[in-house]
Amino acid sequence: MRRVSKAALTAALAATALTFSLAACSDDEGDKPDAAGSEVEVFTWWASGSEKLGLDALVKVFNTQHPDVKFVNGAVAGGAGSAAKELLQTRLQQKNPPDTFQAHAGAELTDYIKAGQLQDVSNLYDEFKLRDAFPADLVNRLTVDGKIYSIPSNIHRANVVWANPSVLTGAGLDATATYATIADWMTAMDKIKASGKTPLSVATTWTQVHLLETVLLAELGVDGYSGLWDGTTAWDGADVTGALTTFQKLMSYTNTDRDGLDWPEATQLVMDGQAAFNVMGDWAVAAFEEADKTAGTDFTYFPVPGTDGVFDFLADSFTLPVGAPHPDGAKAWLETVGSLDGQTAFNKAKGSIPARTDAKASDFSEYQQTAITSFGQDKIVSSLAHGAATPIAWLNKISEATSKFTTGATDLAGFQAELATAAQG
Repeated sequence: MRRVSKAALTAALAATALTFSLAACSDDEGDKPDAAGSEVEVFTWWASGSEKLGLDALVKVFNTQHPDVKFVNGAVAGGAGSAAKELLQTRLQQKNPPDTFQAHAGAELTDYIKAGQLQDVSNLYDEFKLRDAFPADLVNRLTVDGKIYSIPSNIHRANVVWANPSVLTGAGLDATATYATIADWMTAMDKIKASGKTPLSVATTWTQVHLLETVLLAELGVDGYSGLWDGTTAWDGADVTGALTTFQKLMSYTNTDRDGLDWPEATQLVMDGQAAFNVMGDWAVAAFEEADKTAGTDFTYFPVPGTDGVFDFLADSFTLPVGAPHPDGAKAWLETVGSLDGQTAFNKAKGSIPARTDAKASDFSEYQQTAITSFGQDKIVSSLAHGAATPIAWLNKISEATSKFTTGATDLAGFQAELATAAQG
């Protein structure tokens, strides 16, 4: 996960303070909203690209469904939400929460729940009839000690390879080929490297952790991978050593400027024909389509080798913080987030798929239709890099260890030892 500098964080806090100062001045002048639901500040990291397009589409539906509630955009830019999460944590600690904030569904919410910073929204599932609309397995994954603390806006798949057919054919490879194992995949990468192209593009630390999770899944299998998070798979075991060795070799095929990039730039390397492959969540499909790239011609996609039949799951979701200044506005936003119209509009723009089972597959792109099918029939596991598998503190430790390893500051044995220590809490 990308870290932000103290200067950047200070600037963000100053901007936030100015916003609230101006709001206070406006209130003094008699413009203060007179109802708890008259507005809603929605805090996200959807500040650019397809993510912003998705947010804009969702806001359009919200304005139609709740015309009397003013939408206040609290988006903060930053890869995988790193900058937003730091600023959010500061606001929550200062008891100055937004009305609702974006988070990844699953274990990422654990720290907020333990800190008493989130309200139980189980009653909204009943009021909005979401228990009938969402898959039972998804509702179970969102439930903590009998309570639910967020409403998902979408479902994303993490274990996807995006490829440039021209680069593959230029290296003498079949552009339509998929690979049964990562070892087979790396054999193809050797040919790409020999052709003078980058075999595999990655970016800053969180994208490397994203790659790591797919390697762990491919090498350990569903049960072994899931066991990393419930304690039944030993982080210091031989199987994990083998997976980390594979990850180390994969990193040798990547671009040397990776730490200075974020995911859009890494994906762009594939679009521009500078790299053959990129492992990224399916928000990437929206980036390809936004650039007028056609699936099957300009780009192809397939599950990360060794993970076919598995859906590496994550979901963006929205919460109701304790002390939200406009709780009725937040509830109005949550209603739109969970609605069929809201999920259809949002996911068509963002590249993800609806959490609702009553959405029409025909409303979505070719890729999204394959994802809808896969989510309905594949084995589902929780994403590490995107908050579904671990609390934030554990993920941060894994990210720090990964960064040290990929920059050469530690060896493989040291990397594995740090991961094993992180798992102990």
